[in-house]
Amino acid sequence: MRAVIYHSYEDIRIENRSIPSITEAELLVQVHGCGLCGSDILKIVKQVPPPVVLGHELTGTIVERGKAVSDFAVGQRVIVAHHVPCGKCHYCRHANYSMCTAFKASNIDPCGFAEYIRVPAQHVRHTTLLLPDALNAEEGSFVEPLACCVRAVRRTPMVEGDSVVVMGLGSVGLLMMQALKAIAGARGQHVRVYGVDLLPERLRLARDLGADNVFLASSDEQSLRLAIDAYTEGRGADAIIITAPGQRPFIQAMAGVRKGGAINIFAAHTGAVPINLEHIYSREISITSTYSSSPEELRIALDLLASRKVSANTLISHRLPLAQFSEGVRLMREREALKVYFEIGGTYPSCQRRSFAASTQAFPSG
Repeated sequence: MRAVIYHSYEDIRIENRSIPSITEAELLVQVHGCGLCGSDILKIVKQVPPPVVLGHELTGTIVERGKAVSDFAVGQRVIVAHHVPCGKCHYCRHANYSMCTAFKASNIDPCGFAEYIRVPAQHVRHTTLLLPDALNAEEGSFVEPLACCVRAVRRTPMVEGDSVVVMGLGSVGLLMMQALKAIAGARGQHVRVYGVDLLPERLRLARDLGADNVFLASSDEQSLRLAIDAYTEGRGADAIIITAPGQRPFIQAMAGVRKGGAINIFAAHTGAVPINLEHIYSREISITSTYSSSPEELRIALDLLASRKVSANTLISHRLPLAQFSEGVRLMREREALKVYFEIGGTYPSCQRRSFAASTQAFPSG
């Protein structure tokens, strides 16, 4: 089978490997396709040392089932998420699931950008979900990123009539915007959601997906405040979720949030950001962050997609074969793509597993 294997920043290869063997408590899944996540790009850009697993936004079909697995059957379509918390440690007892040591150590084998994956036993129990007939494989690949958004929304305080700003309208920002509306609606609340981005085409898409208004991003530190004040009687935003990295969005969020408001950081940052502690203290601004999701949020995300309360079918801008992995990375790094989805789909041998001699095809990382 083919798989994208990370050896170093400058050595990411598509390799031919043996199809993984499974134990009696595991599944073997033939991957339909996998989305390219910003965290995959970040691992490459930051030149993270191996071992590095790339790809986790995937769906597939079960082609082998361990004899101890009773909840799934061969031929069923599934979504498989890559991290599983232990549920017992100090972090899990405080609902900090993504801080759990087991969560960070767990993963699929060998990676999401592979024709087949081995699904470990704990993943079978907690983060493998049936893909309903209402969703196609591409839509199903958004369950994991949407689950991360669901967790961010649940960690962001909102009440009836609030105004919430999403800074950054990539695919995750567009999911976040819809999750805010859907989750508030499920609570019987109406919130106004505003989007900010540098690219006019993303602003248009945000409007199509239900944003109450959108603002073109500016270099002016007060630009968000000036824009949102017109909709909040001069108070500023009740909450701001930052999905774009860098100093500027944070500084603008600090200026744009109201007294007593909340900022949720939902983007990785590589540099220091100046913070005026007196400003935070005297204005009672709450700052939190959200990283990844939990099994519960995966199930909520799947329901939001299946019920069409969140739409993902317009978010994929580029569909590429696995052989063009390096091109997909380039498109994302240069902001030419909203979302890259790799169409994979291996051919499963019906009689016996095939083994391949070691051969590789190397690609530059961009």
